[in-house]
Amino acid sequence: MVEMQAAPMAPPAPEQARAPGLVLEPHGMGWIGSWSTEVPLNLPTSRGNRAGVRADAVLQAPEAGLPVLFVEVDNCTESADTLAAKFEKYLRYFRLKTKNPLGSDSPVWRTQYPSTGREGRPPVVVVFNPGTRTGPQALKNRMNTVMELTRLVWSGSYHGAGGGYGAEERDGYYDYADAIPLLFTTLDRLQTSGPRTAVWWRCGHGQWETLPDTLANPDDHDAWYARDEQRRRQREEAEQRRQQEWAVERERWAQEPDPEPEPAPEATPCERCKGPITGPLGYDLEFAPPEDGRHCPACRTDLRQQYPTLRQAVFGRRSRSK
Repeated sequence: MVEMQAAPMAPPAPEQARAPGLVLEPHGMGWIGSWSTEVPLNLPTSRGNRAGVRADAVLQAPEAGLPVLFVEVDNCTESADTLAAKFEKYLRYFRLKTKNPLGSDSPVWRTQYPSTGREGRPPVVVVFNPGTRTGPQALKNRMNTVMELTRLVWSGSYHGAGGGYGAEERDGYYDYADAIPLLFTTLDRLQTSGPRTAVWWRCGHGQWETLPDTLANPDDHDAWYARDEQRRRQREEAEQRRQQEWAVERERWAQEPDPEPEPAPEATPCERCKGPITGPLGYDLEFAPPEDGRHCPACRTDLRQQYPTLRQAVFGRRSRSK
């Protein structure tokens, strides 16, 4: 598990003096009517549904990029196990289906809230309010414990998609369709810096971020597809360069003159007649004596037919060394 690093607290920003006619943008999100508190999340037909959970608050502020945000306030008075168990109930609630007017299945939460416009379930944020009961290190340990206990809720499922055809790089993506974006923050951070700054910690991201960055999924299928498209373009560019290099090389070869054929080696003439050692064209070699490397077939035949000398008759014919 990546240990959460507590970011240093920034001092409260000094109040900005109002200039004549200047309207300052509010530092918060939404307005008072955007908030609902103690909201039960159950099946419409059953108040006691076991999959239900009661949200401490629900924020609907589409103008701030939050069509719906479920909020849990943790005063650090209950155990980390009890807090973590709430998010399993959230996940069961988000998985509930009901029939829409068209007769097809639709998530129950969509009957009450608009689509988030993002992959996965609606985001849930935990606002930790330790007060003087919990010190900084104990709060960090509590956050890490809750993050580890809820890993199956927020982590998504990994798919090893590889790096594309012919790629050595191994790559993949996370599917967040059934994952809850689980966010952490603290009350003092919100009061000091406001919700539009980097005061949000999304489980799995590993750093304090602004709210839009926490809700993004930099390692999802779309991000993998973009990387794979880039790899595909790089392969195509490399192939084009290779084809261009081959075309230049073929053009260079085409312009070079053909090499002159090497002259055939001259045959050694016959020692006896000085003619070609292979004999005249059309000579029947069937009855010629075996080649001796010194005479043509005709001379070998003549030499075979000569009368032997006295020495040859007594001692036999001996072949002469070449």
